[in-house]
Amino acid sequence: MMQLDVVREKVVEISGRGAGEVRVVACPYRICPLGAHIDHQGGTVTAMTINYGVLLGFVASDDAEISLQSGQFEGVIRFRVDDLQKPIENPENINWESYARGAVYALQNFGYDLKKGIIGYISGVKGLDSSGLSSSAAVGIAYLMALENVNDLVVSPVDNIQLDNYFALTGCNITYRRRVDIIREFLSAKRLPVLFYVLQAVKMHQVFFVMCILEENLARRAEHYFSEMKRVVKGRDAWARGDLHEFSQLISASGRSSILNYECGSKEMIQLYEILLKAPGVLGARFSGAGFRGCCLAVVESGHAEAAAAFVRAEYEKAQPELVSKIPPDRRVLVCEPGDGARVI
Repeated sequence: MMQLDVVREKVVEISGRGAGEVRVVACPYRICPLGAHIDHQGGTVTAMTINYGVLLGFVASDDAEISLQSGQFEGVIRFRVDDLQKPIENPENINWESYARGAVYALQNFGYDLKKGIIGYISGVKGLDSSGLSSSAAVGIAYLMALENVNDLVVSPVDNIQLDNYFALTGCNITYRRRVDIIREFLSAKRLPVLFYVLQAVKMHQVFFVMCILEENLARRAEHYFSEMKRVVKGRDAWARGDLHEFSQLISASGRSSILNYECGSKEMIQLYEILLKAPGVLGARFSGAGFRGCCLAVVESGHAEAAAAFVRAEYEKAQPELVSKIPPDRRVLVCEPGDGARVI
């Protein structure tokens, strides 16, 4: 049975409604082939959805109550859309319920009138939460779109992105909150006014001069920022020309710069990156996410996809046998294709 049918049947079971009443939000995971570590410093990135993601089946409640179950987490969530939601101050209190509450919180704070809740069942791809594929963003967008649907709200894709960012940055997503905390700490450092100036205000002909006055490690980070900005532009143009080889080489260069200039990545992730570059048919690779956990992405020729996957499985198990043993066999390597945008089915 297809996952979509499973989600629909589960909603019928928990709501007591007919199958014809069930709607499903399909929200894909996404990758960022180019634009590593520069988005939170005013940089431009590329983004692409893949054909894996989150499905949220739902029907409208008879009142303002939200009732949710999950395919990955136990328990039932119940709260009301007319309850005033607040940011979560203690990170230890953040759980899967927080994303649903966060969606309500964002809509409330942007002035949207919510009268109806949802009865829903949400399910993602097992083992891909916290994997560097923006699974938390997919969940957040799914809840927003379901609530908007049952409340007859017309919200543009751009506005939904802003809503998702709003509740992610104000208390419902610990990963993004920690990123903001790090940026704030960085902003308080003595040298940051110079670096911040470099990253957001310097004209390209001034870059060399300003980098010369930075300490070596900060100069390397600035080098990553500006070189990555160039790679994004070149990658956009290569993609438009259909030049997958150049696009992929830029991805690999981004990965190298992340390691050498931005100094991120763990031993385990760097090993995976290096193995991917040796796999048959792989044209380019880099971290998906910051490189401290999660996964790596690679562009591979379609005719070599299975051979590349087999190579990576075997070689990474040799390099990290204990780590690999903790990953379900069917989730160690995923062969993906570009996907569609978020939509209500």
